[in-house]
Amino acid sequence: MKIRKVVCMLTLSTLLVSGCTSYQKSLYLQNEQVLNESLEGQLYDFRIMPKDELTILVSTTDPEASAPFYRKIGTTKENSATSSTGMQDAKLLAYLVDNQGYIDFPVLGNLKVMGLTNRECEALIREKLQPYLKEIPNVTVRTSNYKFSVLGEVGHPGTYSTDAEKVTIFEALAQAGDMTLFSVRDDVQLLREDSTGVRRVYHLNLNEANVAQSPYFYLQQNDVVYVKPTKAKVRTNTFNSNSSMWITLLSIVTSITSLVLAISK
Repeated sequence: MKIRKVVCMLTLSTLLVSGCTSYQKSLYLQNEQVLNESLEGQLYDFRIMPKDELTILVSTTDPEASAPFYRKIGTTKENSATSSTGMQDAKLLAYLVDNQGYIDFPVLGNLKVMGLTNRECEALIREKLQPYLKEIPNVTVRTSNYKFSVLGEVGHPGTYSTDAEKVTIFEALAQAGDMTLFSVRDDVQLLREDSTGVRRVYHLNLNEANVAQSPYFYLQQNDVVYVKPTKAKVRTNTFNSNSSMWITLLSIVTSITSLVLAISK
């Protein structure tokens, strides 16, 4: 009796410990005190990369003066030069950043914008335009093709687009329906291509709050986030996919056994 009680206690203890371990692995942002201990913060700025598509709007009080610096479709030359309403109704054409980091801007020619923030790009264009205008123009730069992909053990894997200039790893997962209970949270993989075309995989531990201090906490254009499934999920899927085969084999073995027993009688 004593041995049986000891075995039962050990079994119960093991189940409790394993249950606590699984629970801890399912939590985000643990040990948040590390963020409070950090004395320096850094605001993230999106920086322009090759293959980005930029929407650039130049406006002045005189629509005719700023008309040569538009790339739009849907208006005639006369309409765009004389009517601000026509310019607003037309569709902006995006500027594609080439592999060397340049855009071909009307009148100004090639401008190197790679590595600049949108605000820095606005300042550059504004400075280059001043010799052609009688006033300081208002320049607005936006990235029009910011997208990322989320794959693996999430609710809705796929490719997502956003108008925001910055997206965190958690915001990306939220758009993809969040991780499931069978996700590996302490080793989320991030595939990123830099401005030179080199691709690297980075590993993020979303269990720990210090992931918010990681240089990869904010996504960049065309990042791919991969969430791995737990071993338990893989084993379950493997068993489900092979269950029909095992049932068939079991039926055959049962039939053969029954036949052998019948013959032996």
